[in-house]
Amino acid sequence: MTQKKTTDFKKYIKWFWLLVLGGFASILLLFLIASWGGLGKLPTFEELENPENNLATEIISSDGKTLGKYATENRTPIKFTDLPDNLIKALVATEDERFFEHSGIDFKGTARAILKPGSGGASTITQQLAKMLFTGRASRNIFLRVGQKVKEWVVATKLERQYTKNEILTMYLNKYDFINQAVGIRSAARIYFGKEPKELEVQESAMLVGMLKNASLFNPLRRAERVKNRRDVVLKQMNRSEFISEQEKDSLQALDLGLDIHKEGHSDGSATYFRTYLQKYLRKWVEENPKPNGEEYNIFRDGLKIYVTIDSRMQKYAEEAIEEHMSNLQSYFFTEQKRNKTAPFYDIKESEINRILERAKKNSDRYKRLKIAGKSNKYIDEVFKTKTEMSVFSWKGDIDTIMSPIDSVRYYKYFLRAGLLSIEPQSGHIKAWVGGVNNKHFKYDAVAQQKRQVGSTFKPFVYAAAINQLKLSPCDEFPNIPYTIPKGKYGIPKAWTPENASRKYGGMLSLKDGLAGSVNTMSARLIDMVGPENVVRLAKSAGIESDIPANPSIALGAVDLSLLEMVSAYSTFANQGLRVAPMILTRIEDKNGTVLEEFTPETKEVLSEESAYVVLDLLKGVTQSGSGVRLRLTWKRADYITGNPYGFKNPIAGKTGTTQNQSDGWFMGIVPNLATGVWTGGEDRATHFAGIAKGQGATMALPSWALYMQKVYADETLNVSKEDFEKPANLSINIDCNDTSDDEDTPIDIDTDF
Repeated sequence: MTQKKTTDFKKYIKWFWLLVLGGFASILLLFLIASWGGLGKLPTFEELENPENNLATEIISSDGKTLGKYATENRTPIKFTDLPDNLIKALVATEDERFFEHSGIDFKGTARAILKPGSGGASTITQQLAKMLFTGRASRNIFLRVGQKVKEWVVATKLERQYTKNEILTMYLNKYDFINQAVGIRSAARIYFGKEPKELEVQESAMLVGMLKNASLFNPLRRAERVKNRRDVVLKQMNRSEFISEQEKDSLQALDLGLDIHKEGHSDGSATYFRTYLQKYLRKWVEENPKPNGEEYNIFRDGLKIYVTIDSRMQKYAEEAIEEHMSNLQSYFFTEQKRNKTAPFYDIKESEINRILERAKKNSDRYKRLKIAGKSNKYIDEVFKTKTEMSVFSWKGDIDTIMSPIDSVRYYKYFLRAGLLSIEPQSGHIKAWVGGVNNKHFKYDAVAQQKRQVGSTFKPFVYAAAINQLKLSPCDEFPNIPYTIPKGKYGIPKAWTPENASRKYGGMLSLKDGLAGSVNTMSARLIDMVGPENVVRLAKSAGIESDIPANPSIALGAVDLSLLEMVSAYSTFANQGLRVAPMILTRIEDKNGTVLEEFTPETKEVLSEESAYVVLDLLKGVTQSGSGVRLRLTWKRADYITGNPYGFKNPIAGKTGTTQNQSDGWFMGIVPNLATGVWTGGEDRATHFAGIAKGQGATMALPSWALYMQKVYADETLNVSKEDFEKPANLSINIDCNDTSDDEDTPIDIDTDF
């Protein structure tokens, strides 16, 4: 009988445990080596405590809305309490079901991923955060990848010890790049849905969580169907984790993405021209206000919070008003140019037109790029003559076309430009700033950067000087006859006798009628009575910083000033003669909310309260019987272009202005707690309407003011006054002229200058 050979299992059991224990020991050793830095540098305690981020500087309006950001990465971190519950549930259900159970490493998930490839990723949310913060992209080399994975595990366990689960979730969502300038969950919610994260609905949160798998692959702007399918997978996972019911899942999957795109590039969003101006101011501020360690703040990376005076509601209304009027006005201008052989220019020779186009060409980004690349002038000229694909501006949206760059230069010259600025006189706070019709295509800021001839809008400073010095009354009368200032007086080289625009003379005119009708003979007489130097002194004191020549012609507005200077100076009249310097900032905070600086207004007395009130009374006459009377009409006038009848019934102090050949149209309008100015014209003075009907300030600029104020008054939360200006207690100057001309609808004299 053959004896069976027995198997010695002890040997195999011994080797099994040696392998198991050796494997654990090897893994432990690998962890120790990684934690000691043997696989590469690990983050220090300080780095874990303060992981480096590129944090966007946020511009916050006076009513608490984000106007825009300055950013290397458009990231604005938020707290866990600002995240909706549905977003957290979608994230955990999809990316890490056992997130609240493990300590940074999900060994069960790792084992499943090894034993059953394709069953799901092994990385926990904490590991993904570690990778984003400290370990970088995965290597393609298998050995380096294993080392990197171990580093992720080590960093993940450190993060779990350092932070709470809620903090880890918040850091992860704040860090992730959702592309399309949406870095972090707050930017993503704002850009894709126009909401704050707290306002996200379940399906919206699910879409954003779906993007975490691969934002480039699941890009809502390019692959909407793929993104919807991925979102539906997230909803399915939420149902599987019992966060939503089967019925909820089915109803939510039936919805489309519901995107509401709000881009946050520098040329996108609200107050773009203001943000450019503010950025220049901040660059200077950081130089003068270093960090405690002596370094400069970086406005693109340090996450500052900039609290500005702009009101987001008023800014929106201002931008809407400019767009509504300018798109309409432009259609009239295009129609007129069909009959103009030198369109869009008037009154200049072909050689001057060529100089204008050449200057514009050299100011273009295309020319500058070619110059930096070292291209010759001959090569550049050829490039500008060669037709190419491009996108150009139109009031109906950008147009994709084929055009030579030099033709595009001329094309853009056809477009009229505009600026609007609104200031609260009592505080100096700038509430709305529209520097142009489109920041993407027209960069030049018509509020602060541009200076243009102001025309008759300068006349109130002449009247103010006469009232303040001579105590003249609006009822005082002077002959309406040509007035001559002789050669040599005030240093003028020849005698000066300005004409009235209407060429009408005779009879007596009161100061009130003189300003209402913008009568040039009255302005000439008054500046001679007080002297040009005193007018300049008052204007400078009111806030005009540009050079003003002390000669009589300034009485008709022959001086180039910015809209910012003009509105600031006009605000003095509304603030009882006290100038408050314009303010754009209220405070600056660092990323932790520490106040770095608070800003206070600068004040200066310019006029007596009595004189300021009398000037306002004169300016009210402009909107009662002068060139601004169309604000009062309750019936439609076809020649008034946009938005009429306006039907304003409240007191408004205003002044129109129109310069030589209708190159510039102005309107300045004041109510007790808001001063607003509008300028409209071509980029070049040779671009203008041929006639006064459409080219005057009352037609070019006043409608934007009227549309803006209609919107402002319709918003009762703004509390913009409809009351009359406060009358001084002991007014010694007579303002009651028994004026019976309030119902006239045509000006005494068309507002223009010669």
